[in-house]
Amino acid sequence: MHWADSTAKRIFQQKGKKDKYTLAAGITPSGTIHLGNFREIITVDLIDKALKDLGHKTRFIYSWDDYDVFRKVPKNMPKHDVLKEHLRMSLVEVPDIVDEEHENYAKHNEKQVEKELPGLNINPEFIYQAEMNKKCSYAELIKTALDNIDKIKDILNEHRSDDLTEEWLPVSVYCEKCKKEAAKVGHSDSYELEYECSCGNKSSFDLRKKGLAKLKWRVDWPARWKYENVDFESGGKDHFAAGGSFATGKRIVKEVYGRDEPASMRYEWISLKGKGQFASSSGNVITLAEMKDIYEPSIIRWLFASTRPDAEFEISFDLDVLTIYESFDRCERIYFDKEENISEKEKEKQKRIYELSAVKIPKELPYQPGFRHLTTVLQIFEKDLNETEKFFSDFFKTEEDKKRFKVRAKCALNWLEKYAPEDFKFKVQKEVPKDIELSEKQKESLKKAAEVLSKDIKDDEKLHEEFYNIFKSMDMGAKDFFKGAYKVLIGKEKGPRLAHFILTIGKDKVKNLFEQI
Repeated sequence: MHWADSTAKRIFQQKGKKDKYTLAAGITPSGTIHLGNFREIITVDLIDKALKDLGHKTRFIYSWDDYDVFRKVPKNMPKHDVLKEHLRMSLVEVPDIVDEEHENYAKHNEKQVEKELPGLNINPEFIYQAEMNKKCSYAELIKTALDNIDKIKDILNEHRSDDLTEEWLPVSVYCEKCKKEAAKVGHSDSYELEYECSCGNKSSFDLRKKGLAKLKWRVDWPARWKYENVDFESGGKDHFAAGGSFATGKRIVKEVYGRDEPASMRYEWISLKGKGQFASSSGNVITLAEMKDIYEPSIIRWLFASTRPDAEFEISFDLDVLTIYESFDRCERIYFDKEENISEKEKEKQKRIYELSAVKIPKELPYQPGFRHLTTVLQIFEKDLNETEKFFSDFFKTEEDKKRFKVRAKCALNWLEKYAPEDFKFKVQKEVPKDIELSEKQKESLKKAAEVLSKDIKDDEKLHEEFYNIFKSMDMGAKDFFKGAYKVLIGKEKGPRLAHFILTIGKDKVKNLFEQI
């Protein structure tokens, strides 16, 4: 059983029969939302889909914790001096210093993700915590926490080396004057809070009338489980460590708010190959938009659907991209029963992975242009997308085939321009350089190859066989023959599989080059 399906069944068993199941995720938009953050979104989305496939109604909520305090300037952000001036403010009080198109810094980071998710068929209900707190939505939850300070402190102190101070409160308060987090917060009784700010301002307010307060994370998380009636929420391994926020949260939600904790799942960190774990603070980030430049939406989903959340894995942009496309295409062929020698167990596994991965499941197996072949054809046509599309056009059976091709071809072009290693890149020469260095045997063998290209050969295996006969008859090594051919064609000693490469370029063009020697 796929991990999303087993988790969906566990939610049902743990929470019983309900009219609707609420699944939650969220993050503080204090920096660029990267692929490591995306793992939580896609994990919950896949479980949400599994629940729906079981016939259940669901609500998938995603919280932007944009009322959190801005505590650290991420390395990859511009205008550090401006951002530093806004430290200790809530994130919605920080200006958009990136493109100045959004009302605040948090909104900029949020919208970068929100505009990309629908293309992956991920459509959560977004909740903006600044809005919720400012309109006093959590006043009763805050009041309950304040009424149970001793109980909350006891729970938290069990996992601390130093006990919380006598003055500690489970809330942060923003100063009305300077907008920064107040240095001191006091509470006597009822809904009243007073505060002192380092700017010199002193004031008090009613929780029900002014949304200046927010619960601190360890209390905020279980309070929102209560408020939104959350049935499932995943979290990174730090939250699930001994004494982590999930361990304390499940006690707080039960002992303070009178509700059981949601079903849960721990997920592991993911890394960028060669650079380590993603982290906004260090600037080691790849965004979902950058991922979509290289990988089709369904393949992005497939990468996560085919890996258990508790397993680490790396996101690759090197030659692994070719293998990843090939593996996804194989999974798709298995779904449509177009792959041979597959066990029933493996077939069932791959079909379910494909169902969860595909943004939209086509009615029949779509045309699958090989990613490697695409990069070859693109370079033959000097990266002209229109000419490349014409080359493949005879293979399109439907309009969907054409649309998919355009997406994949663009991804292949982006990969060539941004990530392909230099020895993978080439340009077909229009004429043979005068200073080309070839042995007499290489020259003679290529002259004979030109004669072969005059024949009506359309099969690459047949053409390869003809080349084999040439260098064998000349008592010449295959390596020398191929090296000479690549020097003439692309000015390098290695290249794509020669016979297929020549047929793709066009026999007449290659024949003309070989005859120039």
